[in-house]
Amino acid sequence: MQLPLVVIQFFQAQGCVLVSTIDDKGMPHNACKGIVEIKSNGEVYLLDLYRQKTYRNLLRNPNISITAFDEHKFKGYCLKGKAKVIKKEEIDSKLIRAWENKITSRLAQRILKNIHREKGHLHHPEALLPKPQYLIEVQVKEVVDLTPRHLR
Repeated sequence: MQLPLVVIQFFQAQGCVLVSTIDDKGMPHNACKGIVEIKSNGEVYLLDLYRQKTYRNLLRNPNISITAFDEHKFKGYCLKGKAKVIKKEEIDSKLIRAWENKITSRLAQRILKNIHREKGHLHHPEALLPKPQYLIEVQVKEVVDLTPRHLR
C-alpha cells in the first residue's frame, strides 16, 4: 500500500506512537513505541526496547495498529497492518543508527527545554533507555484518518 506523503510526514513528526496488539485473551494491548523509519510503500519499522507483552502478542497474532494524534491540531491517523518480528542479530545496522540519532535528538530537545525551565521530567529518560531487543516490521494494509470528517 502506498502511504500519502502527509501521513508519512505526520508520523515522522511524532516523538512516539501508540502500538496496539491483541493478547492471548483477545484483548487489546497498547504500548508506546518510536518509529525508526516509515516508507512510502507502507513499510514501518519500530525498534522495541523490551521483549515483553507486545513481543509475545506479535508472535501469536501479527495484527497490529499504529496510532498517532496531535491534540492541538485535532488530527491523527491509525495505520493497520501485519507485523513481523525481526531478531536483534538480524536488524539492519542503518536502522540502529537511525534509532540512536532519534534518541540523541530527543535527549537534546529535553535538555534545551529544561534549560528554558519548561516543566518536564527531572531526569533524562532517553539516556537511560536499554538497547533495542528486536525490530517490528509492519506492512500497512489500511490508513484510518482520525480527523473528524467535517474538519478535513
